[in-house]
Amino acid sequence: MDLIALQHQLDNLSFLVLFLTMLIYWVGTAFRNLSFLNPLGTAGMAIGNFCIAGLLGARWIEAGYFPISNLYESLFFLAWGVTAVHLVVELSTENRLIGVFSAPLAMGITAFAALSLPPEMQASEPLVPALKSNWLMMHVSVMMLSYATLMVGSLLAIAFLIVTKGNSVQLQGSSYGTGNERLRAIRNQTEYATATASSSSSNTQTAVLDKSETGTTTQLSPQRLNLAQTLDNLSYRVIGLGFPLLTIGIIAGAVWANEAWGSYWSWDPKETWALITWLVFAAYLHARITKGWQGRKPAILASAGFIVVWICYLGVNLLGKGLHSYGWFF
Repeated sequence: MDLIALQHQLDNLSFLVLFLTMLIYWVGTAFRNLSFLNPLGTAGMAIGNFCIAGLLGARWIEAGYFPISNLYESLFFLAWGVTAVHLVVELSTENRLIGVFSAPLAMGITAFAALSLPPEMQASEPLVPALKSNWLMMHVSVMMLSYATLMVGSLLAIAFLIVTKGNSVQLQGSSYGTGNERLRAIRNQTEYATATASSSSSNTQTAVLDKSETGTTTQLSPQRLNLAQTLDNLSYRVIGLGFPLLTIGIIAGAVWANEAWGSYWSWDPKETWALITWLVFAAYLHARITKGWQGRKPAILASAGFIVVWICYLGVNLLGKGLHSYGWFF
């Protein structure tokens, strides 16, 4: 079988599968009574993950090295990471809301790689001497997985801001719970808020949030409050998974740099932005763990982190210089 032809078939197939999966998650969220769509969404992400893994495996066999050395390969590895993070979070929390945001992210990345990059950038090329190292797999794969995880967590934070319309929200309970215990707590709080609102003399079901700086009281429905709490918790947990990966990736890169060039750190544009990314998410976790931040403030910080991750990954390529540049297509 022609491995190059197989790669092109798999990259187009992965895009198609993820596009359909995105529609399934969106329709399933809009029409909750269509419960049969839930397993279809999970299956779609699993099939997309398998297609991308097959593409990368064929690339590995064809080129003879771990396929993460150019923009095309790294984009597909990033998309694979997004689908893998999605499956881990969805299966561990039994919450399919994450697919509404991770599916379009993975689909967009695959569309950019398969449909936008010119053929010469999609072709595999021999590695330069500096990349012929086992550190290539260790450093770059961990960094790409951290990017994927942090992007998903940041998207959930952006979704939180959209749901709450950017208002400060007094969330019930703590975000530090794990697994089903935290989700059960959220459901119990929502049931309590719903019962309280139903017994109110008012005919509107509302859950009172905290006061804004103007002194006016913001109100949300119990359902929207439940959604906001879920997004806040999922975002915190996913970012908490991505930050250690980013830390390990940066350390591995420093060790590799010292082995290859005799210096742990050279303030290359990619290195500088990786440090900025680390500082942004370190501030996010510090604020949540030690300051007890929840809701709007950490969500804004994580949203800024989403932009910073993309600058670190793709933005520095616009400079056209540095040891880490994948190059650009214009």
